[in-house]
Amino acid sequence: MGVHHHDGHDHGHGHEHHAHHQVTSFNTAFVIAISLNIAFTLVEFIAAFMAHSSSLMADAGHNLGDVFSLLLSWGALWLLGKKSSNKYSYGFKRTTILASLINALILVAVSVLIAAHSIERFTHASAVNEKIIIIMALIGIFVNGATSLLFIKGQHDLNIKAAFLHLLYDALISAGVVVTGILIYFTHAAWLDPLVGLLIVIAILYGTWGLLRQSIDLILDAVPHNINLETVKDHLLSYPNIIAVHDLHIWGLSTQETALTAHLIAPNNDVNDEQLNKIQAELAEKFNIHHTTLQVEVNKKGCERESECC
Repeated sequence: MGVHHHDGHDHGHGHEHHAHHQVTSFNTAFVIAISLNIAFTLVEFIAAFMAHSSSLMADAGHNLGDVFSLLLSWGALWLLGKKSSNKYSYGFKRTTILASLINALILVAVSVLIAAHSIERFTHASAVNEKIIIIMALIGIFVNGATSLLFIKGQHDLNIKAAFLHLLYDALISAGVVVTGILIYFTHAAWLDPLVGLLIVIAILYGTWGLLRQSIDLILDAVPHNINLETVKDHLLSYPNIIAVHDLHIWGLSTQETALTAHLIAPNNDVNDEQLNKIQAELAEKFNIHHTTLQVEVNKKGCERESECC
């Protein structure tokens, strides 16, 4: 809109910090999940070599990706609780977004490696030890399924959701490997092993797409996927003394926190602190926006509706 003229303005700021509580509540979950996955991954890699199994190797590779991803998510969550400084005025909130993006990319990279290994096994098929495959995959279902439940309450946070999805997908993949082992045991069709490896790749990529897209959106300061900018604007315009809203911006400070800035045009600059506090409280309650900056402008143009002012 060019240059704006402000004859009077008020700024309102609303903050709600959940970082310390979030780190504390998931510390134990991360310790348990990381410890179990490190131990299981080492055992599964050894078992995969012994069984000559692509599907088991794929499962072990995905578990290794889980370990790195969980460490990354935990580190980002810890940095979220660090205080801001003169250089990093927002603190390290965005590390959670970077962690969710890197986690998605790790899943894609692991998928490529699994696909390459499975394709190679198609051309060099060999007998596998079905019993080892079945036993290890059953253990994998238990380990990954149980640890994924530790993060089920954090689905509103992309960073925690990434950890949850990694573990849940591994439990589902392990279930597929069990079925493969049983089929090979009865049919002796060794080609089923690399086939399931490729099916695992498709499952991983399908589940990762949403996480990758949302992470990239947050990096680019897009409006978070669970918020509609026009709906927020209509809400601000629902107040009787606000006739127009411009320069409305909504973006993610982290995978947990959302920020909003906006200029509100009022006929006589009659938006007081009490109303600003009410607006901020309702933005937090209705849209989960806890960091707001609102500037009130005088209606210099004398317009009576939104289309005339902006």
